[in-house]
Amino acid sequence: MASSDRAGSEKQLDFAERLDFVLDEQLCFAMYSASRAMTGCYRPLLDEIDLTYSQYVVMLVLWESESVTLGLLCRRLQLDTGTLSPLLKRLEAQGLLTRARRVEDERTMQVTITPAGAALRGRAASAQSRVEQATGLSPDQLKVMRDGLHGVAARLRAAGRGSGDADPGDADPGGADSPGQEAAPVSFPSGAPTTVGR
Repeated sequence: MASSDRAGSEKQLDFAERLDFVLDEQLCFAMYSASRAMTGCYRPLLDEIDLTYSQYVVMLVLWESESVTLGLLCRRLQLDTGTLSPLLKRLEAQGLLTRARRVEDERTMQVTITPAGAALRGRAASAQSRVEQATGLSPDQLKVMRDGLHGVAARLRAAGRGSGDADPGDADPGGADSPGQEAAPVSFPSGAPTTVGR
């Protein structure tokens, strides 16, 4: 056996014998499990205001900015238009937002919150506060965790782009609406405390 083949086989054997290669030691599974638990905690609270979690994060952006382009919304939520458009259609049918082509550039879709959508902000913030309390973490601990996860997510997205995988935020066709530079992650409206909803 060639030395390079032998080295490769030994490396594979080393990986196979790793004692930490079990489910409960995996960061990916811990993040997946925590994400499911978080959305599960939100679900009954958001049911009270007739929103799914996916719709809730769309509304978070609009409570913060009131009106954004479809391209920016895709970047903020790390979703492509194929995933986002049905969410927007349902929210529009509920009277919580409007979608319209810009007069000055019809390639660009503008998404704008309605008064009915803005009126939900207080009830949504109350739901978010209850989820924050359920974590049992202090505001400082939540901030450290949130910032750390944003950093991990950014590095993983960069690694995915380096391997040739498309970033979901890059999948928005349509000229002026096409995402460009990555925007900041979703954050709760100005003046709110550091929260798990961000």
